[in-house]
Amino acid sequence: MRVALVTETFLPVVDGVGRVVVAYAETLAKMGHEVTVSAPLYNTGHRGGLPYELVDYAGFKVPTAPQYKTGSPVLDDHYRRRMAMLDFDIVHAHSPFIAGREALRISRERGIPLVATFHSKFYDDFLKITKSETLAKMVVSNIVSFFERCNEVWAVSVASGEVLRGYGYKGPMQVMTNGTTLRPEDTQALARVRERYQLGDDPVLLFVGQINWKKNILRILEAASLLKRAGTGFHLVLAGQGSDEDEIREKIDTLGLEENAILTGHIASTKDLDALYKAAALFVFPSLYDTFSLVVREAAAMGTPSVVVSDSCAAEDIRDQYNGFLCKDDSEDLARVIQAALDNPEGTRLVGETARDSLPVTWDEVMHDVVSRYGELMVTHHPKQLGVARRRRKSGNRLR
Repeated sequence: MRVALVTETFLPVVDGVGRVVVAYAETLAKMGHEVTVSAPLYNTGHRGGLPYELVDYAGFKVPTAPQYKTGSPVLDDHYRRRMAMLDFDIVHAHSPFIAGREALRISRERGIPLVATFHSKFYDDFLKITKSETLAKMVVSNIVSFFERCNEVWAVSVASGEVLRGYGYKGPMQVMTNGTTLRPEDTQALARVRERYQLGDDPVLLFVGQINWKKNILRILEAASLLKRAGTGFHLVLAGQGSDEDEIREKIDTLGLEENAILTGHIASTKDLDALYKAAALFVFPSLYDTFSLVVREAAAMGTPSVVVSDSCAAEDIRDQYNGFLCKDDSEDLARVIQAALDNPEGTRLVGETARDSLPVTWDEVMHDVVSRYGELMVTHHPKQLGVARRRRKSGNRLR
């Protein structure tokens, strides 16, 4: 099977969507499928040895989020020529924006089915950028229009599908969950991160994600302040990068948490990130923004339970005090739940073991479902046109 994955975030990974697309590319290639990734150029470093084809186009930083790149594939002649040399059976879009338009172009020109995955709460993002409900709703309307033009739409969870429905999408939808990369514990990496961040003997409260207020980080800081005033010792580690880092540092100082809080910046090493998960007593993730919590599963894979907000997307598979902990969207309640978990380390350890056994699903398992669905779409969506498109492309390639 020849699969085109079209995305706006890829290598180096800067967010959850990028990690998902990397996992798709690596796992599908390992299964023997031919995979091509279309993405903006993030850097010009050496990328040899990849088990898939990476075709990128000229990229430039997004002004409101400089860790991201964007660009215009239709204006990059080199990109267009490289893509024209490749055959695809199906195209899968992981963004409704530039990547979505490029995926639509590929699908229409070649007569192949288009799948699109809904990953993010875009309304929240654009409301923050534009400060206008009217403009944010216009963007969301365009997003819904894109998904309506796809052959099939996938949501990463039941809750994320409800978000897209709330935006106005009324078409068919499948839930196709994300997987987790399971890796063995690395004792050397664990010792390294404990020394690097001087974690000592106090319990570690960990957050991993964008350092952005939309992730509900204020709840974490306020809860941490309450814990400190109650005399609880802890290290609060915020791992990631984001546009609100300066404001969050200021809030840390205002709350008197400068001796407790550690902002690591972006962690590129998966071994070091896994080690931080392992070092943590609790993974604290009160986000109401995320449609699927990869990080909760990654923490669980290291035996670390999470504290999440009841009825959030992140809480979809969490049973309170069984494989995680639930709290209200309230700083005092978050502090209460954290304190209770820290006061019962053995019980919390057992909850972490249950989380490890019940939450992560391997990418191999997920990709078997993905490939099966890809195959069904290739049969049910214009199978005659697929053959015609391939013959035309082969003929065109011979002429060139």
